[in-house]
Amino acid sequence: MRWIHAAGRGLLVLVVILTGYAASGARAGEAAADGRGPLTLATAGDLTGYLGPLLEGWNRDHPDERVTLVELPDSADETRAQMATDLRDGDRHRFDVLNIDVNWTSEFAAAGWIRPLPRDRFPLGAFLPPVVGTATYDGRLYAVPYVTNAGLLLYRKDVLAAEGVPPPRTWAELERYAETIAPKHGLDGYAGQFLPYEGLTVNAAEAVYSAGGSILGDEGERVTVDSAAAREGIGFLARGVREGWIAKDALTYKEEESKQAFQDGRLLFLRNWPYAYVGASAPESEVAGKVGAVPLPGPDGPGTSVLGGSNLAVAAHARHPDSAARLIAYLTGERVQRQVLTRGALPPVRADLYEDPELVEAFPYLPTLRQSVLTAAPRPKSPRYDQVSLAVQAVVHDAMSGRQTPEAAVRRLARELAAISKH
Repeated sequence: MRWIHAAGRGLLVLVVILTGYAASGARAGEAAADGRGPLTLATAGDLTGYLGPLLEGWNRDHPDERVTLVELPDSADETRAQMATDLRDGDRHRFDVLNIDVNWTSEFAAAGWIRPLPRDRFPLGAFLPPVVGTATYDGRLYAVPYVTNAGLLLYRKDVLAAEGVPPPRTWAELERYAETIAPKHGLDGYAGQFLPYEGLTVNAAEAVYSAGGSILGDEGERVTVDSAAAREGIGFLARGVREGWIAKDALTYKEEESKQAFQDGRLLFLRNWPYAYVGASAPESEVAGKVGAVPLPGPDGPGTSVLGGSNLAVAAHARHPDSAARLIAYLTGERVQRQVLTRGALPPVRADLYEDPELVEAFPYLPTLRQSVLTAAPRPKSPRYDQVSLAVQAVVHDAMSGRQTPEAAVRRLARELAAISKH
């Protein structure tokens, strides 16, 4: 999930072991009749330090509704596990507002961990249309989009210019350039996030979607992955490793490792989130001034990215739900969303910011990112998404490692997903 990742992260760790949550007993007693009062906001690690100042602004203006930030691990899997533990606990709850990966919305809603929200309290009409779908489950709004994301293809524009070729629009062009041009310049050809973790689920879904396929339908009740398109998509990734234009090292890459490889001047092409463009363009980067970005390629033209990002949800047990909703409206307002981009290098959800001349000058990838978000698709929705993702990761990594053919991998994945959907 470089959902916050997927683009920036980090912050001085306000390790709030909430003083044993001495506030806990106090908070229960100080719940205002109108549902207002202090809050805790739980999020994955935010390594860029942007979120603290945003919350300081809220706390100055709302002294009776102060927010305490609880930072969980940077790992998506660990963050989800800690949130789930808190949300399941019937006696002790720490979190009121949750900054969750877009693909956890269905799971958390189906489990009854987060509460439905009234649509009229939030500026949904101002958002990029696809992001709103990530916040719904069973026809109801259970969260509010906060940060969006879409995968981009970063490339060495100096190398392609020297060879007199444009950036690739199709898989065939990507393969050819990665196989022939990259070695001439002492580079590896192509990498994504291919370690078996959530990032591989994203990369695999993008390959399947780009080929015209899908993984699940009907909110996870129907398995659709056993298709020619899925075999083509997973085959594309497996072929890259087998033929060498995807280096075997890439099978160990997460977002940071792959970003660093590109930033250090070791890669011709990289699939990553926009935050990697920002890092690779920074003055200390070995490739500063040499980086371009285009939509992900597909078999016959531009492919399909998976929607990344995060949504803000209110815990079912939140003691001050009105304050929680007011905080979410604040964080998704135009002024704060602008700072989410300028301070955190995170793609905002508000559509108008992608056409702001000042922002486009500072973040040249915004028009490309907007195009990618508008054509992106969510990861497969399922109330058992964690199990779905683990199955995808394991099967696709086996195919890329050469332990199983793409055809056999797709059949196996269909069986495993069918078993998950029955439970």
